[in-house]
Amino acid sequence: MAKMIDLKRPLAELAALVQSGEVTAAALVQASLDQIAATQDFHTVLEINPDALAQAEDVDRRVAAGELLSLAGVPFAAKDNYLTTGRTHTTAASHILEPFAAPYQGPALDRLQAAGAVMVAKLNLDAFAHGSSTENSDFGPTKNPVDPTRVPGGSSGGSAAAVALGQVAFALGTDTGGSIRLPASYCGVVGLKPTYGLVPRTGVVAMGSSTDVLGPLVNSTADAALVLDIMAGRDGSDATSIERDTKGYANVPAGELKGLKIGLIKEYLGDGVSPTIRARVDETVQQLTARGAVVESISLPATQLALAAYYILVPAEVSSNLARYDGVRFGHSSAQAKDLEETYRLSRQEGFGAEAKRRIIIGTYVLSSGYYDAYYKRAQKVRTKLIEEFEAAFAKYDLLLGPTAPTPAFPLGAKAHDPLAMYLNDVCTVAVNLVGVPAISLPLGRDGGLPIGLQLIAPQRAERQLFAAAAATEAVIGDWSAR
Repeated sequence: MAKMIDLKRPLAELAALVQSGEVTAAALVQASLDQIAATQDFHTVLEINPDALAQAEDVDRRVAAGELLSLAGVPFAAKDNYLTTGRTHTTAASHILEPFAAPYQGPALDRLQAAGAVMVAKLNLDAFAHGSSTENSDFGPTKNPVDPTRVPGGSSGGSAAAVALGQVAFALGTDTGGSIRLPASYCGVVGLKPTYGLVPRTGVVAMGSSTDVLGPLVNSTADAALVLDIMAGRDGSDATSIERDTKGYANVPAGELKGLKIGLIKEYLGDGVSPTIRARVDETVQQLTARGAVVESISLPATQLALAAYYILVPAEVSSNLARYDGVRFGHSSAQAKDLEETYRLSRQEGFGAEAKRRIIIGTYVLSSGYYDAYYKRAQKVRTKLIEEFEAAFAKYDLLLGPTAPTPAFPLGAKAHDPLAMYLNDVCTVAVNLVGVPAISLPLGRDGGLPIGLQLIAPQRAERQLFAAAAATEAVIGDWSAR
């Protein structure tokens, strides 16, 4: 029975099957494990949870005892920068944390498991979430589920590919500058980046603390809303967390397109954007307009500076966050070190990959005396300008729209030795993180046979509005794989 279960069915349907007794949670989890084994060549998984089946059997007991669980038995996997307890480890795809058994996990995971979801695996990523292709993993790259010669995007590439391959019903990712939305676009799934702070960050390896956001990769807007409804809400362990909408996020109906005011971001459709992607966006705009939406081109000039500002501000935070990996308290400790100073130097030299070292150097440089004002302070001014421009846009428009990425997935290795070319993949996504607003990437169609994505952006805390518009837009797009 397990092999016949389609894990791409809506999450609510999968949970209902378990809740009704038609299927057991153990059968769902076994189906997930079987599919992971059948598609292991894509290298999405870093570690299988050895207790997954036992946890599924516990869910079956809870259901039999009369508990109503909104994600009863639904198998999911977490990006391996989520701390997880039990017999699993957390590496953040870096040798410096291999192996690390976390002493606690965060409220996001606790809430999902309390709702009956079962974590079956930890997923591959760019080490410490530093990257846009999942090629920076110290354990090898993940392959694109549509074309294994291509990247799946990053840094949540393992999460997006796992959902696209049907290995799990949903996966968790993190988004610091597009790391949920970019792989969603490249792999043909839905990726949600919530408002900053809506999902507590406790229990996730920090990258850029002022932009890190936790969110799901799923098969539909409705699934994204259901997962967010469980994960969201303030928690005392994270001072930056915020209250959830009192109406919740699940079961938001598709919104009315007639009269909806949408700003089409001009800067996201300029040079460097694939002509096919521009054409698909234009087709969708025409379809939205035909259904009564008001779509107007809008300029956000500061978005042209967002990438430069991001790659100053976030490395500055990275250099601070990675200072805790010192070879003493936890993680890799060099066996060659003869004293404390050598322990620091050699442990980091041996444990960190090239991209982590690059970002530490950049971050330390821009925070150094004599360079702080020239770089870090000016980048913060750009961030303020971005916030002001987005606020002005949302005073006039309900939503903003543009492509998620300028191109479809590129070949493995094509940009591995060109950091600037790699960073340019984030050109359409980083501004959202700097501003702290929610955004969702929807599968839009294909370019050369490869998936591409459409990004919808909403004001802070307007996730319900975002889900309503995204569901309506999904209906307009229809079967994206045929476009």
